[in-house]
Amino acid sequence: MNRKIKILIIDDSALVRQALNHIFSTGDEFEVIGMANDPYDAVQQLKKDVPDVITLDVEMPKMDGITFLGKLMKQHPIPVVVISTLTKKGTNAALKALEYGAVEVMHKPNVSTGYELDRNASYIRTAVRSASHANKRLLARGRLKASPAQDTGKRSAVLDYGKVPKQAKRLLAIGASTGGTEAIRVILKKLHSESPGTVIVQHMPGMFTGQFAERLNMDCDISVKEAVDGDRVLPGHALIAPGNQHMVLKKDLKGFYVELNEHEEVNRHRPSVDVLFHSVAHVAGVKATGALLTGMGKDGARGLLAMREAGAFTIAQDESSSVVFGMPKEAVRLEAATKVLSIEQVGQYLSTIKNENSGYDE
Repeated sequence: MNRKIKILIIDDSALVRQALNHIFSTGDEFEVIGMANDPYDAVQQLKKDVPDVITLDVEMPKMDGITFLGKLMKQHPIPVVVISTLTKKGTNAALKALEYGAVEVMHKPNVSTGYELDRNASYIRTAVRSASHANKRLLARGRLKASPAQDTGKRSAVLDYGKVPKQAKRLLAIGASTGGTEAIRVILKKLHSESPGTVIVQHMPGMFTGQFAERLNMDCDISVKEAVDGDRVLPGHALIAPGNQHMVLKKDLKGFYVELNEHEEVNRHRPSVDVLFHSVAHVAGVKATGALLTGMGKDGARGLLAMREAGAFTIAQDESSSVVFGMPKEAVRLEAATKVLSIEQVGQYLSTIKNENSGYDE
């Protein structure tokens, strides 16, 4: 029998602690070894037993979750799933937590609503299960010295369609899940104004994707925005699929654009990497380059295979640089990847591709 995943719950709300405890008490997979009402209480419990995964609130008295996370990752990296209230303040803090080494961010369910609690239970269990497989060696590499993004001088990612934009002749497609926010940042930081238009699916709750795109837009040379139905795919621009909506690639006489929909989940995800990649294979074919990054499960692997079969150059992130080597591992198993590269190598390769050509020869 497999060993249970040991969990420490940290939240200042007794109701939330009990609700999460109830979620993890179902079945034989998880064991809650402690519940703490603040980080100081958590430190005392960590001295007694070390969990496999910590669930962490970000807005707590005495010490906020971000400060605790920074200390934890410096001293004793443990996979952390942030469960946050979806307010603007909470969302910004949760995204900062990802920069500091958290594995996942999740929506905190309304514990007074049984329906919402039940609806979110499977997603929370999946997130913790994924986190338990995280490469702990990589967790301490989070951006521990990262500072909050400043609004001063923020570039706008709103496209001016009053001007005739340069058409995207080539296209980059990226998919990621657990640990993907930092991997995507590494890649986009290397892209430039002549890079092909980029479409991205990152498994993430709805309200987080907009803030995630805004932070990347402030951090990168290219323009990054959360996709809106009908957005054009343009060189030097990246579109991130909104949480809870699939994104598919389309083409007309003016070039590539995206459509959004709320069709059924695929591989238990919406947005799904497979949905995006299959559409890229069909619409862009040899003009596309695909990269499947860190993440638990199989989403994106078959889509990457479809892209390769359509003539696209395809990449899977390697195990040593993946927080969770699940999705790329499945792509390797299916022989969907032309190359298996570290995240730095993925970024370097994609930066060589210009809108007019296919990058350096292999």
